[in-house]
Amino acid sequence: MATQATAQRRFSFLQIAITLQTLTIFLQAVSAGLLLTSPYGETLHSVGARVMYGASMLYVLAAVLAWKPGGGSPRPVWHASGFLVLASVQVVLGIAHIPSVHLPLGVLMFGLSVLALARR
Repeated sequence: MATQATAQRRFSFLQIAITLQTLTIFLQAVSAGLLLTSPYGETLHSVGARVMYGASMLYVLAAVLAWKPGGGSPRPVWHASGFLVLASVQVVLGIAHIPSVHLPLGVLMFGLSVLALARR
C-alpha cells in the first residue's frame, strides 16, 4: 500500500510539473502580446522566461523522481529533458532577438506540452 501511495504522489508531482510548464508557456504567449502593445510587456516576458525555464527544470526533476525509484520507463525523463533543451534554445533565441524562430518554437513547445499533459 505504501508503494502505491508513493507512486500516486510521484505521478501527481509529475502531472503538476507538466501542468505548470504548460501554463507558463501559455503565459509567455500572453506576455509576448503585451510586449508588442505595452511598456511593461518586456519586463513581464523577461520574468516569465525565467519562470518557464524553472518550470522546465522542475519537469525534469519530477520525471526523474517518478522514474528512478520505481524502475519504470525512462521515457518521461527523455521528454522532460527535450523540453529543457527546447527551453534553453528558446531563451537563447529570445536574447538574440530572433523572432522568426523564437515565435514558432514557442508555439511548438506549447503544443508539445499540451500533448504531454494530455498523456498524463
